[in-house]
Amino acid sequence: MSKQKLELTWIGKEKRPKLEPRILLEDPTKSYHAKHRVTDSDIFDNRLIFGDNLLALKALEQEFAGQVKCVFIDPPYNTGSAFAQYDDGLEHSIWLGLMRDRLEIIRRLMAEDGSLWITIDDNESHYLKVVCDEVFGRVNFVSNVVWQKKSSPQANATWLSDSHDHILVYAKDKMRFQPRKLGRTEKQNEIYKHSDEHDGIGEDGKWYGRGPWFPGDFTLSLASGARGKQYAKTGVSDNIYPITTPSGREVLPAKGRAWAYVRSSYERLLTEHRVYFGKDGSSKPTIKRFLSEIEGDGVPAMTTWHYSEVGENRTAAQEVKVFNPESPFATPKPEKLISRILEIASVPGDIVLDSFAGSGTTGAVAHKMGRRWIMVELGDHIDTHIAPRLRKVVDGEDGGGISESVGWKGGGGFRYYTLAPSLIVSDRWGNPVINPEYNAAQLAEALTKLEGFTYAPSEVQWWQHGHSSERDFIYVTTQNLSADQLQALSDEVGSDQSLLVCCAAFHGVTAAKASERWPNLTLKKIPKMVLARCEWGHDDYSLNVANLPIAEKTEPAEEPGPATGAATRKTKKSVAKNAGQGGLFGENEE
Repeated sequence: MSKQKLELTWIGKEKRPKLEPRILLEDPTKSYHAKHRVTDSDIFDNRLIFGDNLLALKALEQEFAGQVKCVFIDPPYNTGSAFAQYDDGLEHSIWLGLMRDRLEIIRRLMAEDGSLWITIDDNESHYLKVVCDEVFGRVNFVSNVVWQKKSSPQANATWLSDSHDHILVYAKDKMRFQPRKLGRTEKQNEIYKHSDEHDGIGEDGKWYGRGPWFPGDFTLSLASGARGKQYAKTGVSDNIYPITTPSGREVLPAKGRAWAYVRSSYERLLTEHRVYFGKDGSSKPTIKRFLSEIEGDGVPAMTTWHYSEVGENRTAAQEVKVFNPESPFATPKPEKLISRILEIASVPGDIVLDSFAGSGTTGAVAHKMGRRWIMVELGDHIDTHIAPRLRKVVDGEDGGGISESVGWKGGGGFRYYTLAPSLIVSDRWGNPVINPEYNAAQLAEALTKLEGFTYAPSEVQWWQHGHSSERDFIYVTTQNLSADQLQALSDEVGSDQSLLVCCAAFHGVTAAKASERWPNLTLKKIPKMVLARCEWGHDDYSLNVANLPIAEKTEPAEEPGPATGAATRKTKKSVAKNAGQGGLFGENEE
C-alpha cells in the first residue's frame, strides 16, 4: 500500500510552470542615488524590479538563493474586490496554485534562519496556511499574528465589520530562526513603580537601591511539567514548605500551587531583600522584579497587534497620499507595521524581499532602517507611486511614517530593473530562434544563467563569459565554429580547465569526434540546447484574473436592478461574491 499524506488538493495542483530564468536589465534613467553619502552605512545596491513577480523571483533565484533574511508579501486577497492596481477576483484553485508556485521559490531564496510574513484576510487565510504548511513544513509555522487594520466599525457592514488581517509567519528552519525582541515602551515600564525601605524612587524622583520594582508572583502551578508529575505521583514537593512572614504569620502556597523557589533559594532571596510581604509584613510573599535589571532587555512580540501600536489602513493611506494624492491605494500597509516586522526578523544590512510591492512601503521602511531591499511590481504604479516615494526617501524629503522615530536624514539609493524579454521567439515561419532584441552581452548572460554558471566576463580571457568553479568556464558565440577555431580554443583553455562552448553551429568535425579530440571542450548548439528547458514567450504569470484560463460557468439568472459598470466586479459586501466563487470542496456548486 502506497504511503499517503494529509494535503490540500485543488484543480490543477499538479500543473507547474517551466519558468524561464530571465536576466534583469537596469534602466539607468530610472535608477536613483543620493548626491552624496550621508552615513558610512548608506546602501546603494537596492533593487526595484518592474515585471511579473513569478518571473522576477525566478530571475533572482540564482544570485540570491539562501540569502534573503526577511520576506514580507501582501498578495491580492482573492476577495473579489477590484482595486485599480490589482484585479484579484480569482477562483480558489487558480489563486492557490499561483501562490504555491511563488512560495516555493521564496523558500529557496530565504536564508536558513530567514522568515516569511504574509498579510492575508479571512477569505483565503486558512487555505493559504495549509499550502504554506506543505511548502515550508508544518513544523516551521511560527505564528498567526492578528493585526487590527481598522479602528472603527463599518456602519454598512453586511455581516460582521471586518477589522483585522492575519499575518502568517513561517521560518525556513524554525530551530534556526531567532525572532528579536521589541524595545520596551513607557507603558510597559509603568508597572515598575513600587518602593520600600531598600529599593525604589524617592520623592525627588531619583532612584535608590536597585530602583523601582514590580511585585511578581512567588508561586507556580503543580498541574503540569516534571514538578507537577512528581507531585501527582508522590504527593511531595520540595517547593511546598511553610514561610513565616515578618509579622509572624505562617503561610503556605494555595492549593494546586507551590512556591517558585526551594527553601534555600528563598532564604538567599530574603537576605538580598528581594522578597516583599506587603506594607504590613503579613501578606503572602511576592518577588521584587526590578526595572533596572530588565530595562536593557526587549519584550517578546505578542500575536495581537493593535492599531495604536502599528497603525491601520487609514493612516497608511495618508502616508501614500503624500507621493500621489490623485490615486491612493485602498489598503496600503502602514510603515509602523512593516517596521515592527523588520525589527523582529532582521538587523541592519540584511536583505528584505517584497515581491508584491504595492505602494512601496516595504522598501521605504527597509531603506530607513538600514536593510538592503528588493521589491517587485508589475503595475504602472511602480512609476506613479513607488519610484517617487523612494526618491523622496533617498533625498531625505520623506518626513512621514517612521522617519522621525529612526532619525532618517536620507542617503543611499536603488537600481531600477526590468525583466529581459523571452530569449526564444518564433520567426516568420514559426521556427524558434534567438530573440533579435538580445545583444551579444545579453545573450551570453542569458545562456550563462540557463546553464547554471555565474555570469562574470573576464577582462583578460575573451572566452570566459562565466564560471561554475575555479576551473570550469562558459563561452557564448553566435558564430559557426570551424575545427581549426575549436583547436585554437582548446589549446588556449588548457588541459587543467574545462570550457562549455555555446555556438550557433560547428563544422569540420562531428560531435562524437569533437569530444574525443578536445576533451576539455563541451559543445552545444544555440538555440537547440535550451528549447526544451522553459515556457518561452510567456510573459505574464500575474494574479490578474483577465490573464488566466478560468473555466466557463453557467450564467446565473439576472436579478432586477440597475446595471452599472461595477456590476461585473464582485465586492466584499455582496452575498453573490461567495456564491459566484466556487468552493474548494464544491460546496457552492449545484
